[in-house]
Amino acid sequence: MIHSAPFRFPTPLAHVTMGLGWDPVRRRGLFGRSRKDIDLNAAALMFAGSRLLDVAYHEKLTSNDGAARHLGDSVTGDGDGDNEVIVIDLTAMDPLVTTIVFVVSCYSGHTLDQVENGFCRIADSVTATQLIRCDLADTGPHTGIVIATLRYREGDWDFTPIIEPISARHLIDAIPHLGGYLVESH
Repeated sequence: MIHSAPFRFPTPLAHVTMGLGWDPVRRRGLFGRSRKDIDLNAAALMFAGSRLLDVAYHEKLTSNDGAARHLGDSVTGDGDGDNEVIVIDLTAMDPLVTTIVFVVSCYSGHTLDQVENGFCRIADSVTATQLIRCDLADTGPHTGIVIATLRYREGDWDFTPIIEPISARHLIDAIPHLGGYLVESH
């Protein structure tokens, strides 16, 4: 997968958006049987060193400091564009946070290569610059994926694309896979 080096921008990152989109399941499968909806989940996990400090996802829409907000859960993928969105105001982030990890998981248990037109993107909300876009079908037969990290170092946020498939139907399942992406405290 990607695992690129962190990079900084000429203008420090202040606001980022994670967008997750996919098409709904066609209602009838082979032999007319009804097929189960695909329920993807976008999550931003905030760590202080190796300790999980906070999250924003479909079961906790706003982080404790209010800096990260999940704008609502989609359980089917209905609609055009982003079906789930997380917005993060890095200027309001808890100063203890050293790493933010962006994760996609499939609550319904489908593998990401079964998702039609599935994608995840992260953008600099200030400049409208897309930092990364991942087509989920290209990630293989996994139920989750680590998309990218933001790491706070020397007064600025470094962005690192990851694109690493994991086994995770829920955000809790993803946590054991994230240790290698974390940085120690400030």
